[in-house]
Amino acid sequence: MGIVVLYRFLVRQSITNRHSHKFAFFCQTILAISLICGLSGCSGDASLVTPPPQDFGSSLNTTAAEQYASFSYDGRYLVFASDRRANRGIWLYDMQSRRLVPLPGLNQPGIVQDEPDISADGRYLVYVSEQSGKRDIFVYDRQTLKTENVTQNWLGEVRHPTISGNGRFIAFETNRNGQWDMVIYDRGSNAEVSIPQTGDRGLGYRDTGKLGDRGLGY
Repeated sequence: MGIVVLYRFLVRQSITNRHSHKFAFFCQTILAISLICGLSGCSGDASLVTPPPQDFGSSLNTTAAEQYASFSYDGRYLVFASDRRANRGIWLYDMQSRRLVPLPGLNQPGIVQDEPDISADGRYLVYVSEQSGKRDIFVYDRQTLKTENVTQNWLGEVRHPTISGNGRFIAFETNRNGQWDMVIYDRGSNAEVSIPQTGDRGLGYRDTGKLGDRGLGY
């Protein structure tokens, strides 16, 4: 209640103040301090504002490196790369059941799978793999258990893929032109679109250019 009264007072003052732009900045500062104090009780204990971390046990974190974590739209699925079992691979964690989800056919012994991302409902996983003898971008369909190499005939290195909410568009970095640029790959209108029940989160990429005839945009 005190913060609301303070806000109304500052607004009235900013309207009548000659140096309104300077006073507006002062108002923003005062309001920010007031909100922080209101949330934390001015005790200086940041833990009252930030929720404590949750313990998910050894199924999520191990003694090996875990990296490149990415959530599905509703926060249920968490995909990440891990060096567990002495091999770099892709893993999927179900936040509801607090267990790992099997990914049949995705990870292969002695082959690096890395830098994953996940579609809105968790159906599609995109990642970097060396299973073809070079670094390529792959899409894994959890429903059909099939993989698609979207950069099979691509010249140059690729890295850091990300997938749109509906699973149709994939953006990644490439140095095929001598420097690292962004590319958007359109899997085509024939690709089965994945849409979560709560609604799609959008294309999930910034418009970097017009999509070409072969589904590539720069």
